[in-house]
Amino acid sequence: MATPHHSRRGSKAYYPRVRTKNPSGTIRSWPEEDGKPKIQAFAGYKVGMTHVTMTDYRKFSMTAGQSIFSAATVVEVPPMLAIGIRYYGEDWNGLKSLGESWVKDIPKELLERIPLRKKETTFTPDHADVFDVRLIIATNPSAVTGIPAKVPEIFEARVAGGTIKERIDFSQQKLGKELRFSDFSKAGSFIDVIGVTKGKGFTGHVERFGVKLLPRKNRKHRRMIGTLGPWHPNWVRNTVPQAGQMGYQQRTVHNIRVLKYSDKSETDQINVKGGYPGYGLVRNDYILLHGSIPGPSKRLIKFREPSRQKTPTLDAINISYVSIESKQGD
Repeated sequence: MATPHHSRRGSKAYYPRVRTKNPSGTIRSWPEEDGKPKIQAFAGYKVGMTHVTMTDYRKFSMTAGQSIFSAATVVEVPPMLAIGIRYYGEDWNGLKSLGESWVKDIPKELLERIPLRKKETTFTPDHADVFDVRLIIATNPSAVTGIPAKVPEIFEARVAGGTIKERIDFSQQKLGKELRFSDFSKAGSFIDVIGVTKGKGFTGHVERFGVKLLPRKNRKHRRMIGTLGPWHPNWVRNTVPQAGQMGYQQRTVHNIRVLKYSDKSETDQINVKGGYPGYGLVRNDYILLHGSIPGPSKRLIKFREPSRQKTPTLDAINISYVSIESKQGD
């Protein structure tokens, strides 16, 4: 039982701890934004990690303004294609789809994801009825040699900023065109990273929840909890830490700083000797993120505009060195 001096183990915010249904993650909420219309989401493929030498940009850090070593994550972000627009209305029950507009010629790679009837679906929205506008975006895995999947993933990216009419005009201008990471964010900005963690399979009480080992003289078991609960209520409550699935669950990391964004002409500045373990070489646009993000290499990672940002965006980050030494022995 949890007491003030012995709190329960594991956050209830992450329950139920089961395998996720969508391995690429789902964006469940969107922040509000002012200014001109823009997309609020993007996606890329996690490559691996390296380290950089940079000037510490954090104002309240003990090393503020000094040169520091820091871990960085490389994410390959090839251009994506805007294949449709979805218009939402609002009623007492929340958002409801009013209609969709699709490109005339859907790429053949998408026919495994989209029914053929979608090719003829068009919708002319009434601005008075539209509450929200979202672009339907398809990834471009065929341009990435580091992953085996070649069928694109499809997800929605909310268009924010401006009036509803401006959002609709912006979406119609982007329909059928390529979207790059620069259309979403830039170096020095914060983003929220949404990904699915590395799966660990079925694990025990200690590894899954971090409970203490029982005394050495305990009968039968040490790596187990002391009790499943009291006699009354006479059922095992879901607050009791037990063995089960660990990992392969969606997690959101807030306020990750984009250290660098470069196009594919500068991949020689990021590709390590021998390639990244389990991935290979970067051949498209890429970004450097400060710190680590959830998921293994090759996993599709989604980015969203930050919902909890408090510190301002930086114009530039002074990076003096990016390690391209071999990671094979790390």
